[in-house]
Amino acid sequence: MTPSATAPGALAGIKVLDLSRVLAGPWCTQQLADLGADVVKVERPGSGDDTRHWGPPFLHDAAGQPTTEASYYSACNRNKRSITVDMAHPEGQALLRRMAAEADVVVENFKVGGLKQYGLDYESLRAINPRLVYCSITGFGQDGPYAERAGYDLMVQAMCGLMSITGPADEQPGGGPLKVGVAVIDVVTGLYASNAILAALHARQASGLGQYIDMALLDTGMALLANQAAGYLATGEAPQRMGNTHPSLAPYQDLRTRDGHVLLAIGNDGQFARFCAAAGHPEWAEDPRFATNTARVRHREALLACMAPVLQARTSAEWIALLQDKAVPCGPINTIAQAFDDPQVRARGLRLELPRWRAHESPGPGPTHIAGVASPLRLSATPVSYRNAPPALGQHTDEVLHELGLDATAIAALRASGAL
Repeated sequence: MTPSATAPGALAGIKVLDLSRVLAGPWCTQQLADLGADVVKVERPGSGDDTRHWGPPFLHDAAGQPTTEASYYSACNRNKRSITVDMAHPEGQALLRRMAAEADVVVENFKVGGLKQYGLDYESLRAINPRLVYCSITGFGQDGPYAERAGYDLMVQAMCGLMSITGPADEQPGGGPLKVGVAVIDVVTGLYASNAILAALHARQASGLGQYIDMALLDTGMALLANQAAGYLATGEAPQRMGNTHPSLAPYQDLRTRDGHVLLAIGNDGQFARFCAAAGHPEWAEDPRFATNTARVRHREALLACMAPVLQARTSAEWIALLQDKAVPCGPINTIAQAFDDPQVRARGLRLELPRWRAHESPGPGPTHIAGVASPLRLSATPVSYRNAPPALGQHTDEVLHELGLDATAIAALRASGAL
C-alpha cells in the first residue's frame, strides 16, 4: 500500500509539540499524526531520539545496504516533522516556549519535574497558553512513593503481574515468568494517552481551557490485566501462568496437528457443538463433562485427552479448511513473515511503503522510502492519511522555524549558537 491524497484528517488543524522519545509517547503522537494533526517532534541535536540507535535491525538504503538508522524508530514516528533543538540552551528553551504558545497539545515523557528547570513544565506553559492540553507520560505517575523512579516497559510488565500470567506453568517445559513479545505496556499507554488527549480537546470546546494529563505505565499495566484482574478481585485468588490456554474458556488454545499446530478459539457451546460434528465426534457435545463451557473448563484435561489424537490425524491446513465455513474459530500460528503474506493482510493493505523525501527535495543520507504497518483506524469521512515516512533527524527544522516567523538569518544564528 502506498500513500495517496485523502480528505483532511479528523484532527486537521491541531498542532502537537512532541517532546517525547522512545515508544509510549511517540506511539501516542503517531496516532494523532495519523488522524491529521501536525506533529512536530523535537529531538536532540546530533543524536535524536534514543531509538534511532536501537539496532540491529537497521533500515536499508536504496541500494539495499544497511544504514546506521535503527528500524525501531520507524515503528512510531511516521507523519511527523523532526526538528533539532537543544532544550538545555536558553535560546532553545525560548524557541520551544514560543512553539508551545501556538500548540494545542504538548506530549512529554521526562522524569517527574524534569522540564521545570527549562520552563517547559505544564504550569509554565499554561501561563502563556491556557488552552494547552499537556500530557505527561512517566513510569509511575506524578505522585506516590515511586514517582521519582524511572520506568521501563519490561520492569512494569514484571511489577504489574503481567509476567506472572504469561508463559507456561512452572511445571511445564520452559515454565516461568515471560514478557510479552512486544513492549505492550508502552504501546497501550500510548493508546490510552491519545484517548485522553482527544477527550481533553473535546472538553476544551466547551470550557475554552486545556488541562493536564498524568499517564503512568504502571497504571496502564494494571488496567491491561482486564479479566485476570477482575478474577482476582472477585475471588482473592491470583491467576497463574497457563501457557496458551484460557482460564475461563475451553478449548481455547493451540493444539498439535499432524504437521504442526493450529489455534482453536471456541467461545461458546454452539461453536463447540459444530466443532464436534465436523471432527466426527458429535457425542462430545452431549457428554455432561463437555456440554457447557463451565464443564469443559472443569474437565479440561479429559477434553484435551479426547481431542488430541483426533487433531493429530489431520494437518493444520486440513483443519483450517474443514472449520472455516462452519463458524468455528480456527487459524494458523504464523510467523511475522507469514502474517504479512496472509491474503487478508494483503487485501487490507497493512504493509505501507512511505516516501521520506518529497519529490522536490534532494534526498539526504539513508533510505528514500520506509516500510511500515498501516493504522488500524478506518474512518469513512476523515480517513487516516499517510503523508510521509518517519523523518530523518532534523529534516524539517528550517521548514518549521520559517512557519514560526524566523527568517534564514535568524535560523543560521540559532544554529551557530548551538541551540539547534
